[in-house]
Order: sequence, then structure tokens, then C-alpha cells
Amino acid sequence: MERLQKIISRAGAASRREAERMILAGRVQLNGQVVTELGVQAEAGQDEIAIDGQVLQLAVPRLYFLLNKPQGYISAVKDDRGRKTVVELLPEVKEYIYPVGRLDYDTEGLLILTNDGEMMNGLLHPSYEIDKTYIAQAQGVVKQGQLQKLAEGILLEDGMTAPAQVKLLKQAKDNSSCLVQLTIHEGRNRQVRRMLQAVGHKVLKLRRVGFAGLDLQGVAPGSYRQLKPEEVAALKKFAGVQK
Repeated sequence: MERLQKIISRAGAASRREAERMILAGRVQLNGQVVTELGVQAEAGQDEIAIDGQVLQLAVPRLYFLLNKPQGYISAVKDDRGRKTVVELLPEVKEYIYPVGRLDYDTEGLLILTNDGEMMNGLLHPSYEIDKTYIAQAQGVVKQGQLQKLAEGILLEDGMTAPAQVKLLKQAKDNSSCLVQLTIHEGRNRQVRRMLQAVGHKVLKLRRVGFAGLDLQGVAPGSYRQLKPEEVAALKKFAGVQK
């Protein structure tokens, strides 16, 4: 027996968090009865589970994509404000997929999309400390002492950041901006932007170039590719998924 939200997530119909919202909204039925509590359990393959009246199919092939997200898209399946979403960049994919974590509306770069809820939950769990690498175009000159502060951890309004790997890549000739590479393993909201702002530098442009050992090589902005089996296996290992 498993909790309904876990079964729904494993079937690829929604992330576990979204499945919980569906249950609380009364959109999920178990053997014909509406369920509105998160603790309800079911037996996958024996009990009939439906979302909005449509019976859940458990034998769904797992899909894994790497997207180079451009600016102007939100990391969601749909948006109640009518903004463009990242799934619109994969029009050929008819199955329900969702992004692993989020990149801000104005942030570009590497984003994984999948219907494997178990892997997604593992990749996002803070205990696995999965590296995420960003290149930020920061305003002005970021000095060595400021880089050191960022590397050691810096106090934000939601607490100290964990130690990070920080490197100055390039300084503009007129000192108007510079490129800074940061590798972090936390997933706080707008964390890189806030870290640089905390040492006095506004982020003009931000791009994620690495996640869990993957990079953007060969994937142009707005394009995507299917992950290779060995890449999927490595991600599952990162996420603590056994199969």
C-alpha cells in the first residue's frame, strides 16, 4: 500500500506536490469515491485511481529531457497568468511531463523535464546536495574579498548559505560588469541573484550551465534533447533511486 500522491507521481501524471494539491482540491477519486485527505493509501494495479474522472494508467513510459531554457518562460506546466511555460518548448512530447525544480522567468539554462516523480523528488531533496552551476553577469567589479565571502557562505534573509564554489571568469574592459561562475547545492528561491546582491552587485543576466553532472553542450537556447540511458542512470543514482 502506498499513499495516493506517491502513486500518482510515480505514474507520471503529476509531481508529488501537485498530486497533493489535486487531492486537496477534490480532483482525485479512489474506486469511484472522491478523496480529499493526503493520508489515504491505495494498492497500485488493484485499486482504480482517477483524476478529474480519467482513470490513471500506471504503465507509463518514463521520459527524460534536457532543455536549454530561454528567458521569458516560467518553469511550470501551466500558468494562471497566461505566461509561456517551459513545456511549450517541447510540443512534440504529448505525454505529461514537468520540470525538475525551477529557473526564474528571466533565468536561462539547463532544466530537466520528466514524468518520473520519484527521481524528481530525489533530485530536489536537500540531503543529496546536488551541484548546480550558474554563470552570472554581475554589475560592476566583484572583488576577491567578495568572491571569498560568497564561497564561504553569506547571510541572506532566510539564513546562511552553504559554502559554494566561486570563480571570476571575465571582467569587462570598462569595468561595467563581470562574469562570475557559482556552483551551489541549495535550491533557495532566486538564491544566486540574492547572493550577489548581498555583496553589492546586481545580476544583469543569469544562466544555469550545469546540473547533476549534465551540461548544455550541443543544446541551443530554446532547444532540448532526450537524455541518454547512462545519463538517466547517473541522475537516478544522484537521486537515491534504486531502479
